Amino acid sequence: MAPKKGKGNDAATPPPLIGRFGTSLKIGIVGLPNVGKSTFFNVLTKSQAAAENFPFCTIDPNESRVPIPDERYDFLCQFHKPAREIPAFLNVVDIAGLVKGAHSGQGLGNAFLSHISACDGVFHLTRAFEDEDIIHVEGTVDPVRDMEIIHQELRLKDEEMIGPVIDKLEKTAIRGVDKKLKPEYDVMCKIKSWVVDEKKHVRYYPDWNDKEIDVLNKYLFLTSKPMIYLVNLSEKDYIRKKNKCALCKIIKAGYAALQLECFFTAGPDEVRAWTVRKGTKAPQAAGKIHTDFERGFIMAEVMKFQDFKEEGSENSVKASGKYRQQGRNYVVEDGDIIFFKFNASNAPKKK
Repeated sequence: MAPKKGKGNDAATPPPLIGRFGTSLKIGIVGLPNVGKSTFFNVLTKSQAAAENFPFCTIDPNESRVPIPDERYDFLCQFHKPAREIPAFLNVVDIAGLVKGAHSGQGLGNAFLSHISACDGVFHLTRAFEDEDIIHVEGTVDPVRDMEIIHQELRLKDEEMIGPVIDKLEKTAIRGVDKKLKPEYDVMCKIKSWVVDEKKHVRYYPDWNDKEIDVLNKYLFLTSKPMIYLVNLSEKDYIRKKNKCALCKIIKAGYAALQLECFFTAGPDEVRAWTVRKGTKAPQAAGKIHTDFERGFIMAEVMKFQDFKEEGSENSVKASGKYRQQGRNYVVEDGDIIFFKFNASNAPKKK
């Protein structure tokens, strides 16, 4: 049976997302000194970054990547038994601890804040365990206070950035001749009202519109980055609260916070999970495999993972009418299994 033409999603328009566009996105581990950031980084990524009992043990950020746990990927590998298996990955950065006053340079704060700026999301780690042998920079263990310190430092750094931007726009768009910048000036004034006057983080505003998101994505404020809160408990408290190993859940949460998802290519040669940003259309997803696939894109033949698992084979999916041909406006969905068709003659010729 021939694949059916896709419909519905083929014409969907993905909503705008706050943040850098791309798939090599990073999530940074942030917190005060000595809360366990480097230890967490080592456990998460199976690395060996230095983790010592003194502030600023980490100066330069450590970076590694961790495979995304995915039962669908595991199933496809077991089914096809391919020569190569390549999962999706999450890029993780261990950033040195921030202290009160970091926005004004305390404790090498400006350098460490720039490391956060280079990331696209935040694992905000706070300490809730008592240990006389491990120094706490604030003298006592108080996770709520510690979280508020980090929130305040990120917001104050954004506040420091917003002022000069508005001043420059005011000179050109209000008092100057470049009226095209007036909408950007208006958006920046709204951002200032929220961050400076209301003292709130960008990501907490409930309803930024498309044009406002364009401006936010131009400046990439620290408080616009998605944040996942992690609490570092003592072993006794961890067991008492009947926690199970949370690493898989944390990794998946980080991947989702960056608005990332994956599609699969699968066969006896290779099973691979390809990372794309939510809202990616079929030609751009094809370009992840090879730029020629995007340039010469003809169609995407798509089956849903669940259909493949239930039907038991690609041929059975086709026979049941669940194998679809999708055009260039198709928005790739998490877990799609895709075979791309492309015209090689549209690829640039080698000189």
